[in-house]
Parts: sequence; structure tokens; C-alpha cells
Amino acid sequence: DIIPQPLLDQYLSMTDPARAQTVDTEIAKHCAYSLPGVALTLGRQNWHCLKDTYETLASDVQWKVRRTLAFSIHELAVILGDQLTAADLVPIFNGFLKDLDEVRIGVLKHLYDFLKLLHADKRREYLYQLQEFVVTDNSRNWRFRYELAEQLIRILELYNPNDVYDYLRHIALTLCSDKVSEVRWISFKLVVAILQKFYANNASALGLNFINELVVRFRHCSKWVGRQAFAFICQVGMFSLCISVCTLN
Repeated sequence: DIIPQPLLDQYLSMTDPARAQTVDTEIAKHCAYSLPGVALTLGRQNWHCLKDTYETLASDVQWKVRRTLAFSIHELAVILGDQLTAADLVPIFNGFLKDLDEVRIGVLKHLYDFLKLLHADKRREYLYQLQEFVVTDNSRNWRFRYELAEQLIRILELYNPNDVYDYLRHIALTLCSDKVSEVRWISFKLVVAILQKFYANNASALGLNFINELVVRFRHCSKWVGRQAFAFICQVGMFSLCISVCTLN
């Protein structure tokens, strides 16, 4: 009753390999690009009409098709709601996390937007996988690591201080030693955001331990770039952070 059945059938047939040979070689990509709009029009109650098509597109041999879905999976999650997202989108999201960098960047750019839609227990499972974003197919792809740092700044609010200390802290320290200055600079902001997270949640012991680690790792670093990193962290941070560090020395 929402759209004519022949029109829907035409749309679903866009994943047919024969259409790519006779109509347009990128017809599957166009289908993937339009899918969130079609899903919104049909409503979550009619998701069963699109589910098979979505899964077909998610396993398409062309990375451009998978990349298109990766960039919009967070929008589709909003349309479908938490139950359908957990059942049908999370497995595909997990597949994209292990895909090519060209596909992974799609989920990375909207990582916060997707994770915030998940239940806390499901969301916590991804703490173990965030470290994998530090490793890329091409080490010169520094914008990937820059995007990771930006997303982590937002993701901090989704996890408790203990989880931040146990998992995200290590990633932040790794990014602070990146070879590219742009990545290091955004990582300094991430470090300060982590400290603010600790003290805002009355986890001063974790904050003090983290400051001690920063002092040992950067303030007393034998290389000037490490000591410079420490100075930049103090510059980005609040005045109270500088006072705390001076007290430790």
C-alpha cells in the first residue's frame, strides 16, 4: 500500500548481476546508495522486503558497493530501531570492520553514531575491536588514524571510566606517538578528554595513574619529540592538569 509492487520489484532486481551487464555496471552501487531512503519509505515493519537485498549488497564483490553501505549503516540503524539493528545490522557491521580500509573508513566516520544506538552490553563488546583501527592496509593513510582519534573523543561518553582506562587509554597513547604531526595533535586532545572524563566521574585515582604514565612516557622521554608531546598535552589541557603534573615532579 506504500509504493506500487512493480516499482519495488524493479528496485530489488538491481542486485541481479545480469542488470550490471545490460543496464549499468554500477547499478548495484546505485541500489546501495538508495537503500536507506527506500527503507525509510517502507518503514521498519516492512524491513523483511529489503533484508535479503541488503545482505546481498553487503557481500558484493565490488568494494564500492560495500563502502556505500558502510557509510550509511548508522542511518539505517536509526530507521530500523535497536532490535532489528542488533539482529540484522550488527553482523554486517562486524564484517565491515574486517574489510578493506576503503570500506572500514565508512563505519569509522560514523562509529559513535552507530555505537550509541546499541545496548550497553552489546556496545561494550566493541571495546576489544577498537584497537584494530590503529592498523591500516597502508601505513601512510594517516587520515584514518586521525579520524579514529576524533571518533574516540566522542565515544568516551559511551563508556565508564574503568573501560576507558583499560582499553581506550592504550589507543590514545599509541596515537600520541604517531609519525604524522596532525594525528599526534588530535591525539593530545583525546588524552585531555580522557583525563576530563576521569575527574568528571570522580575517578581521580585513574586520572592520577594516567598522568603518571604521561610523565614517564613523554616528560622523561629520551627523544625531543616525546618531550614536545608532553608540552603540547599541557598546552591543550586545563591549567589544573599542568599543576598536577608539576606536583608530581
